[in-house]
Amino acid sequence: MRILTFTGKGGVGKTSVSAATAVRLSEMGHRTLVLSTDPAHSLSDSFNLPLGAEPTKIKENLHAIEVNPYVDLKQNWHSVQKYYTRIFMAQGVSGVMADEMTILPGMEELFSLLRIKRYKNSGLYDALVLDTAPTGETLRLLSLPDTLSWGMKAVKNVNKYIVRPLSKPLSRMSDKIAYYIPPEEAIESVDQVFDELEDIRDILTDTVLSTVRLVMNAEKMSIKETMRALTYLNLYGFKVDMVLVNKLLDTQENSGYLEKWKGIQQKYLGEIEEGFSPLPVKKLKMYDQEIVGVKALELFSHDIYGDTDPSGMMYDEPPIKFVRKGDIYEVQLKLMFANPVDIDVWVTGDELFVSIGNQRKIITLPVSLTGLEPGEAVFKDKWLHIPFDLENQGQHQRTREMHKA
Repeated sequence: MRILTFTGKGGVGKTSVSAATAVRLSEMGHRTLVLSTDPAHSLSDSFNLPLGAEPTKIKENLHAIEVNPYVDLKQNWHSVQKYYTRIFMAQGVSGVMADEMTILPGMEELFSLLRIKRYKNSGLYDALVLDTAPTGETLRLLSLPDTLSWGMKAVKNVNKYIVRPLSKPLSRMSDKIAYYIPPEEAIESVDQVFDELEDIRDILTDTVLSTVRLVMNAEKMSIKETMRALTYLNLYGFKVDMVLVNKLLDTQENSGYLEKWKGIQQKYLGEIEEGFSPLPVKKLKMYDQEIVGVKALELFSHDIYGDTDPSGMMYDEPPIKFVRKGDIYEVQLKLMFANPVDIDVWVTGDELFVSIGNQRKIITLPVSLTGLEPGEAVFKDKWLHIPFDLENQGQHQRTREMHKA
């Protein structure tokens, strides 16, 4: 399955581009599902059709869905929520408050992501188009597998090494103690969510299957937000293969009082093409009417892609590389618009931490680099180079062996 994620600042036309891409994919024979995780539910407005929490057929080879996070939350977390609600209520917390306390921040969005694995494994679709919320929410959504994995791992380990071994012996001691022992179905739900969390991260960062496409307008605020989005997406290992600049005024026509605005767009368009190079930049015109309904989306899709298959890889370069040059092993991250002053790098055990502002990526290092301190990180040609000297590692190893002797 090919997975295409569209994101951009609110109001740039991201949903229209997502819907048009899905329409074009279906025309080219790809069994396509377009899925909206945006709580605004504008995908149904774009198709001018009602959509629900399960796939709705739009036309041949095309289905659409607007995710209801509360439906997914109930399906995936109900047994866990029921157990913890019971515990909180036993401590005097009211029913409504107890229910709210059982939902961790980001859980609603997380269960929307779990649908990706379900539809990928179903074999029903060749392409999945994700129409996401505006950029900030999308970054939060896509980084959830990284952000929540440590917490879920801790909960899973507690279940595995403490709760499960002790649950049966403790439950035999008294009914009062048994009341606080989590049921097996709740433990299994936590385990399942953790395992699927790992799978979702692998799927979304698979640079062969999954790419992100950024939609923007030729405006300063939109450009700046897209620059930040590209930097953070690359940091988390998501491959971006295309930039689409939407709502451009026609330079060949007189736009009346918008002539000045046209000049501003052309100025920013040059900056976009230079700044986002070598990513392909697709220019999309401003239409004289709304792009609503399948027919309008078909016309829009041809303007976007022409005869090109939207499922193709528009630009093929992984955002994270592991490169060895002699005794120097480098971890390289493409951070096109990062300020070197804001970047912090450190290693703990077998994990490399890279922080930019309030965003942090954890990269599991190869076994050969475990315990080796990184050299000074260098930022050049839009890439962050983090070196590890393997020769020094060998010297450290020999020193340890001498001390042991």
